[in-house]
Amino acid sequence: MSGSTKVMGVLTVSALVVVTAYTAALGSNGWLWFGWVVLGMVTIGVIASRSG
Repeated sequence: MSGSTKVMGVLTVSALVVVTAYTAALGSNGWLWFGWVVLGMVTIGVIASRSG
C-alpha cells in the first residue's frame, strides 16, 4: 500500500471510532453513518484500484 492509501485507511478507522463514540454519547445520527459508509466504500475502491 502506498502512503496515501494508508492515510485513507487510518482516516476511515478513525472516523468509525468517532462516529461510534458520538452514537454512544448522543444517540445515532444517520447522516454520520451514511458518511462513514461512503468513506469506507471510497477507501475500499482506492485499495482495490491500487492493488489491481
